Amino acid sequence: MFQKLIGVLFLFLFSNLLVMAQKNPAYQLFNAKGKRVKYKKMVKQVGKADIILFGELHNDPIAHWLQFELAEDLKKNKPLILGLEMLERDNQLAITQYVTDEIDRKQLEERARLWPNFPTDYEPLVNWAKENYTRVIATNIPRRYASMVFKEGFEALESLPEKEKNWIVPLPVAFDIELPGYKNMLTMMGGDEHSGLNFPKAQAIKDATMAHSILEYYQVDHYFLHLNGSYHSDNYEGILWYLQRQNPDLAYATLTTVTQKDIGQLEAENKGKADFIICVPENMTKTY
Repeated sequence: MFQKLIGVLFLFLFSNLLVMAQKNPAYQLFNAKGKRVKYKKMVKQVGKADIILFGELHNDPIAHWLQFELAEDLKKNKPLILGLEMLERDNQLAITQYVTDEIDRKQLEERARLWPNFPTDYEPLVNWAKENYTRVIATNIPRRYASMVFKEGFEALESLPEKEKNWIVPLPVAFDIELPGYKNMLTMMGGDEHSGLNFPKAQAIKDATMAHSILEYYQVDHYFLHLNGSYHSDNYEGILWYLQRQNPDLAYATLTTVTQKDIGQLEAENKGKADFIICVPENMTKTY
């Protein structure tokens, strides 16, 4: 009788926990039109792509967790290559040596410029790649070159030694200030194309270099899962714009991460940002 009572009590508590979880979910997935979708359906749809751009909010734990989950689930279907905006191209050797056990964690930190939140937000996935024989690609332009563009425009890169030009997209760089994302950045600078144009150009050189890196390392019959800040791929612009210019024949998928006070319904301003939108409560704990 006592065991039966305990069993009933357990079921009662478990059902209450389920109800609470349903009332306060950690995230909600939507498609581009704002329709709710299940995680498994999202994975199935994303799995049809060759290259997946996962737009994150850098301090959002839900996005980082889902990146891990998605990598594991995609790799069940075919080999995967992992690319990170958070790693710069001139650090590729150190990243490769770490993933292949030629250097240890301390040596990686000494040889590569790691983001402050690397240990909490990216190292778990890099270590997963290490354990699962998955290549990790440093896709971003070294920040010193993006800084040069911000100060002096694309022309500043022309004077770089040929060896250093290997760390950036081949010049000259295509650039369309009419793309809404870049146009918005210009507006942030007061709309002055003479003094403010280098701001979106610095963003564009990052987008173009990451796209170049992705296509350089992409392999047929593999997934290339790329992690980047959401602004680099939102609204099918940024990295994706450069990818489609260089190789329109590959299949692409995009995800983005947004926050809302109420995640029960996707707000109009967040619709159409990506193929799939991860909506997280505004009060979700941040990683930094």
